Amino acid sequence: MTARPLSRRAVLKAAALTGVAGAAGYCGVRAFGTSKRPDFARAHTVSAHPVVPTPGFAGKRPNIVLINCDDLGAGDIGCYGSTAIRTPNIDRLATAGMRFTDYDACASVCTPSRFGLLTGRYPVRSGLNYILYQSRESMARKLDITLWHWLGRLGAVDAQDESYVNGLPDEEVTLPEALKVAGYRTGMVGKWHLGDFSKEPRYNPRRHGFDSFYGVPHSNDMVPCALYRGETRLEDDIGTNQARLTGLYTREALDFIDAANGAPFFLYLAHTFPHQPLYASERFKGKSAAGIYGDAVEELDWSVGAVMTHLAQQGLDKDTLVLFTSDNGPWYNGSPAGLRGRKGQSYEGGHRVPLIARWPGQIPAGATCRESAMNIDLFPTLLPLAGLQLPSDRAVDGKNIIGLMTGRATQTPHDVLYFYHSEELEGIRVGSWKYYRSINHYVFPRPIDKRTTVLGSQDRGNLGTWPNLYDLATDPTEAYDLASGHPDVVARMERLMADWESRVKVNPGGWFP
Repeated sequence: MTARPLSRRAVLKAAALTGVAGAAGYCGVRAFGTSKRPDFARAHTVSAHPVVPTPGFAGKRPNIVLINCDDLGAGDIGCYGSTAIRTPNIDRLATAGMRFTDYDACASVCTPSRFGLLTGRYPVRSGLNYILYQSRESMARKLDITLWHWLGRLGAVDAQDESYVNGLPDEEVTLPEALKVAGYRTGMVGKWHLGDFSKEPRYNPRRHGFDSFYGVPHSNDMVPCALYRGETRLEDDIGTNQARLTGLYTREALDFIDAANGAPFFLYLAHTFPHQPLYASERFKGKSAAGIYGDAVEELDWSVGAVMTHLAQQGLDKDTLVLFTSDNGPWYNGSPAGLRGRKGQSYEGGHRVPLIARWPGQIPAGATCRESAMNIDLFPTLLPLAGLQLPSDRAVDGKNIIGLMTGRATQTPHDVLYFYHSEELEGIRVGSWKYYRSINHYVFPRPIDKRTTVLGSQDRGNLGTWPNLYDLATDPTEAYDLASGHPDVVARMERLMADWESRVKVNPGGWFP
């Protein structure tokens, strides 16, 4: 019998009466959660850098600009169907390049998605399964987290796990670390969210391959949210003065491009918006037909235009691969393009995000790719373009999709794509089949902090009716469950999931001898 989810008010009232929250303590959830914690440690020591140049590489290394928005929905851009938000610059990017229609983030929330993007590996490899909270939490906030985790594990409420680690592990190889082997100048601007380096400096982007960094440690709704240049704190808290962020990030990005001085460069421009709380500068505020959310997205579009104009003015646009995407689906605002679910869920609306790739002379203009791909594919795609071999000491879960980008390949290189909610494998995709063993319908059962107070479920349909099977070719909105009519497909999906889980259990970090 499924336990009936309790309201947060009822739970907190009960906790106040019984003293559960005080007795558990913040350390209690850590101890309780570690009882099933996998061993992610490296199984061996490698003295040499795991990424090496490709012998005899004679290609021209492209500059790479990777623009990653925060919580931008697949339907928030004109070229993906938006009529409420004007995005002429992003649309021109698609007209000059390729638009992917079936591109997923490897997670439906920030931290694990960004881990996969920068390493090419599923987050389950590292223990960065869920959102990392900032270190300077109040005791009341820590007790609140603790209470919900205990009750979630006991089945009284639907609640999420924390990540098993506090930040990006040192043994992981990131895109900038790899590209530096090929002589790239590397820079990051914007939101990190792979470890709160205000408390633990070893998680600063400067210590994970970036020559320069300007931005914030985590999401803009986590208080305080400091602004950094490198490892120097410029402001203790950006507070509510966030309307300036997109403009600041854009100027920093242009300055980084100028500082490259002819060397190949990798720019990771990770915008804060449209994650809430939402802000837009005076130039854009109140100008869209989609409220403050649309205003923020239209300012992001301006930023894309500024970057593209600058590349052209510097004579670099033809030698630069530009990638535009998002870390996960939209939260309480934004459009998942009619897809089911939103941020925090394994449905398509939580994972499917835009991907636009532009590289004149290499990627055909005005092209559309309808094959499935995932953000873990960028690592194994970009390294060979830079004349680098993939590391041989670890599993790289992504696939090289340059064939899809150039039009030389017509089928996805993936046999299976895996969809996790925290550390729980909820579903897989094989071809056009999407299969769910179960779904956590709750995005956040409690407020993130005092700046974010909206609660509730994004999708409460079919609660407790599992498994589900959908054919995305004919039913991209996941409206019609076909599990009962295709027991053979269900059995195959279960075998694939069980096989993957058994391999991850034996070697969660994916280390090779």
